[in-house]
Amino acid sequence: MHGNRIPNIVLGIDLGGTQIKMGLVDHAGDIHSFRSVPTESAKGSRHLLDKLQQACVEMDREARERGFLPVGVGIGTAGFVDTDGRVAYATDNLPGWTGTKLRAEVESATGLPAAVLNDVHALALGEGWRGAAASLKLRDFVCVTLGTGIGGCLIADGNVVRGQDGYAGGFGHQIVMQEGGIPCSCGLSGCWETYASVNALKRLIAERSGTRFASEFPAAAAGGTLEESAPAADPRRLFDAARSGDRQALAIVDEYADRVSVGFVNLIHMLNPRDFVIGGAISAQGGFLLDRINAEIKRRIMPVYGSGGIRLHAAELGDKAGVVGAAYALLRQN
Repeated sequence: MHGNRIPNIVLGIDLGGTQIKMGLVDHAGDIHSFRSVPTESAKGSRHLLDKLQQACVEMDREARERGFLPVGVGIGTAGFVDTDGRVAYATDNLPGWTGTKLRAEVESATGLPAAVLNDVHALALGEGWRGAAASLKLRDFVCVTLGTGIGGCLIADGNVVRGQDGYAGGFGHQIVMQEGGIPCSCGLSGCWETYASVNALKRLIAERSGTRFASEFPAAAAGGTLEESAPAADPRRLFDAARSGDRQALAIVDEYADRVSVGFVNLIHMLNPRDFVIGGAISAQGGFLLDRINAEIKRRIMPVYGSGGIRLHAAELGDKAGVVGAAYALLRQN
């Protein structure tokens, strides 16, 4: 393989509130190994750091056994990351994670250079390098993830717009309901995230349909024991019913699309983009949902902003996007 030259590899990691995804990524963006493990964030930041460092050791060993030379670690993490690779702020989804000097910790544990960035910044870079934005040859786009929460990233000429301290992209925490807004994990109320995330969709499903679209496996969905778990709303069951023409399901999907569109309209009026790349669990619904969101956007925006067309593209790399993008961030800094 490659003659006598040992090919380089990057340890790519995507650290979220629920799962840690990791893979071996080469210079072309191909993944040679991929797996995920539970984050177990409730056990605290020290446990999470130990788990992350152990994962790096195991990935390094696997890379060398496969004939690769590890050249660095790229990490996308939930939370706001400053320019020194420190987690400046993280919500209670990662208890105690605020203040973690992540880059320094990983470099000390592995002896390899590390790049640390926000997880949605990493996803956007991955989609720009090997995903939807790459397929469309986009150099300028806005990335929004609709998952457990809502994250964002602005890409300009292929680069992440980080802002003064590196925190740009907190799109989920724009205020869309000033009076009587739903409390958010960030400490504010009325954030877009509380109306348009997957968790918000689950709440909407329960409010509009009770347990009709509840998961058949509540313990797996909630992460607890069967005795501890009540039936939880399952968006997949909702969308399956809506695709089959169920009127109640379609009404809920349309209401959700309306709520999602509000945040996009704000972003359009602020940033004047043409293209959005949509990641997170919701992107799996493709045009069935994105077309509804876009229709609501067009109904709401000032006409001058829609003259060139607004395009919503589903992310293409799925759960591997953050791993690929984190590796790319490491390669770009070398």
